[in-house]
Amino acid sequence: MMRALSAAFAACVLAGGAFAQAELDTNVFDQLLTEGPAFSEDDLPEIPTSQRALEAPVATLRWLDKTSGDLRDVVMRAGETVQRGGIQITLLACRIPENNPSSDAYAQMIIIDTRKTEQVFSGWMVASSPALNALDHARYDVWVLRCSTS
Repeated sequence: MMRALSAAFAACVLAGGAFAQAELDTNVFDQLLTEGPAFSEDDLPEIPTSQRALEAPVATLRWLDKTSGDLRDVVMRAGETVQRGGIQITLLACRIPENNPSSDAYAQMIIIDTRKTEQVFSGWMVASSPALNALDHARYDVWVLRCSTS
């Protein structure tokens, strides 16, 4: 029984070595570097209008202090940083669907807890699904309400 297992193991090792050698001989990455991709940008599909997004320079966020119950709307421009309570919110970008600007909005933000001087959120928040990528903070909550072009 032990000899059979040893022979099977040896066969797998030898086969793996042969496979690795064959893989090294036809390295796809080297081929791509010398020949380029097999397609051009003209071959890529066009993004449907329903999936295109417009940059919106202004975002309206809602800020909540869970301890005091203080609730405020914050209007920000892209690139702006605002201090509310113990957090600092930086709006990097805000986007809306091209074909229906009033339907949904999503904003890219960085949120820093100023008391601990640590980043507590970095990413995109979606207005229609605030729990999809939410701020995880014991005291504060922030979510996107809308983006606007004016």
